[in-house]
Amino acid sequence: MRISGFGIVILSVVIFYFVEISVHARPVVLVLSNDDLNSGGDDNGVGESTDFDEFGESEPKSEEELDPGSWRPIFEPEDSTVQAASPQYYSGLKKILSAASEGNFRLMEEAVDEIEAASSAGDPHAQSIMGFVYGIGMMKEKSKSKSFLHHNFAASGGNMQSKMALAFTYLRQDMHDKAVQLYAELAETAVNSFLISKDSPVVEPTRIHSGTEENKGALRKSRGEEDEDFQILEYQAHKGNANAMYKIGLFYYFGLRGLRRDHTKALHWFSKAVEKGEPRSMELLGEIYARGAGVERNYTKALEWLTLAAKEGLYSAFNGIGYLYVKGYGVDKKNYTKAREYFEKAVDNEDPSGHYNLGVLYLKGIGVKRDVRQATKYFFVAANAGQPKAFYQLAKMFHTGVGLKKNLEMATSFYKLVAERGPWSSLSRWALEAYLKGDVGKALILYSRMAEMGYEIAQSNAAWILDKYGERSMCMGVSGFCTDKERHERAHSLWWRASEQGNEHAALLIGDAYYYGRGTERDFVRAAEAYMHAKSQSNAQAMFNLGYMHEHGEGLPCDLHLAKRYYDQALQSDATARLPVTLALASLWLRRNYADTFLVRVVDSLPEVYPKVEAWIENVVFDEGNATILTLFVCLITILYLRERQRRQVVVADQVAADVAQPLDADVAQHLAAFQR
Repeated sequence: MRISGFGIVILSVVIFYFVEISVHARPVVLVLSNDDLNSGGDDNGVGESTDFDEFGESEPKSEEELDPGSWRPIFEPEDSTVQAASPQYYSGLKKILSAASEGNFRLMEEAVDEIEAASSAGDPHAQSIMGFVYGIGMMKEKSKSKSFLHHNFAASGGNMQSKMALAFTYLRQDMHDKAVQLYAELAETAVNSFLISKDSPVVEPTRIHSGTEENKGALRKSRGEEDEDFQILEYQAHKGNANAMYKIGLFYYFGLRGLRRDHTKALHWFSKAVEKGEPRSMELLGEIYARGAGVERNYTKALEWLTLAAKEGLYSAFNGIGYLYVKGYGVDKKNYTKAREYFEKAVDNEDPSGHYNLGVLYLKGIGVKRDVRQATKYFFVAANAGQPKAFYQLAKMFHTGVGLKKNLEMATSFYKLVAERGPWSSLSRWALEAYLKGDVGKALILYSRMAEMGYEIAQSNAAWILDKYGERSMCMGVSGFCTDKERHERAHSLWWRASEQGNEHAALLIGDAYYYGRGTERDFVRAAEAYMHAKSQSNAQAMFNLGYMHEHGEGLPCDLHLAKRYYDQALQSDATARLPVTLALASLWLRRNYADTFLVRVVDSLPEVYPKVEAWIENVVFDEGNATILTLFVCLITILYLRERQRRQVVVADQVAADVAQPLDADVAQHLAAFQR
């Protein structure tokens, strides 16, 4: 066996989540080359809307309108009155969540039967749930075909979550022509849900684990008002700290750090902060009045607050002012020239939203000569800063071939990034809340639903819950609680999907599953393939595992030189791998110098010869793979012994040679001469 987890080393996994004052998507690095530009792009804009805001009506739609069949009425019933439209669907959905929380498989059977009845009656939202049920094999035999069929019917009936599931299914099969159509529609819906002068409503995607351990740091920061840091911040705000007031207002406004969005509280704290002259709060008050969030919409007040913020040196406020001028809100009339000037001021101060809005002006020729290439460059800058609307514009360009060469794969990726910020992403917040309250069963259901929709973090979170909590995960299978086999297979499937989307830890665990035969047949070749995938993402543990497999000829050719190369790469990638790499290199030395000897055979057989020792190592150190440390430690001790014995032999030989070479004593020489005569 080879070492799993570097013995006692826990590799950290990069966690992407929104920082406390950011409302942008995760920044990426996009490089625009001349080959990407469509030389005829400037002439392909026939049919483009001349209106600056092409994303729907001036009055924002509710989440229920944008996400029919939303689960919000279950979690936030005070904010929703749509349950009466589909009473059987919502009744069944409530029971599913209750059954998951309680671990009541009888109630789960009743819930699925109720949902199935509503599905048969043609309710698209119930059909969506049945697609989910068949997809994971909960109270029904797992069936990809039935899952796809139900999601197809649900999507035709307007269920957006089923459209997400279908789009992801097409994406996994590289059917970009079909995936791009669905993701384009979903991305437009997501953009419709974005704030009037900012970005999308923020839901913090939190990875609840870091490697194999719970991500305690991130979870602590997601406990909302119960978080000690938040309570300290609130105390400081009550004592008159303007920065603390602004931060609390920001948390409530965007729903950050585990807090529910509360525009009334946000307005209260921003108002208190501006009394202290806090400029960032001035800008957000301008946005609140422009949007009518918790107050009556008032563009005149919005302009006043944004102007004050700009005078205080908050250059991002220029972008908001430009938006009001281009729309003609709170000003005498539309003024594209002033709008462009304000956007340019925002751009001069590296504001990503200013880049985006200036890009829209050039794309549509509003107040400037139409220049699609220039628009594309502005969109790329905004996208590299994480501006989600810029990703949407670039996706459309790749999709239609306007400004950029047509590329359905890139279009699909960018549309997906935007679509995942749609109103259905609220499931992530509710899942996290359930997990923090200790309701693992409900969290698993919610993360599993999002996993089906293609969210990588949800896929890894659901898989981790299944692996970490085992029977306590409240996993429901075909005929009751999941068997070990069902649970391993479900976790394996989730890790695999996450791996396909670039999760290196998931790829590592897939390799472990094949190596040890967890939830699947033992297959060293497929284990090696998974480790190669993780290694391509610079995972040091995968490099070490590949070295071990080359050393032992498991799934890979026995090659001690390649083994050493992978061990060295693991150490270069992660300095904490020094101990296992040192032991592994000692093992290589032993094999190279004492190949096919009794000693090597004894070392190789240690984990099998001493199962009790292995079990002790497994229980004490952390997991079964660490038993190999014992083996390698014995190798090291043996090598040190052999080298010391070899050194002593060399010393003795050198001493004898030295003694022979010394001149003879005179008396000894005489006796020797007499003897010779």
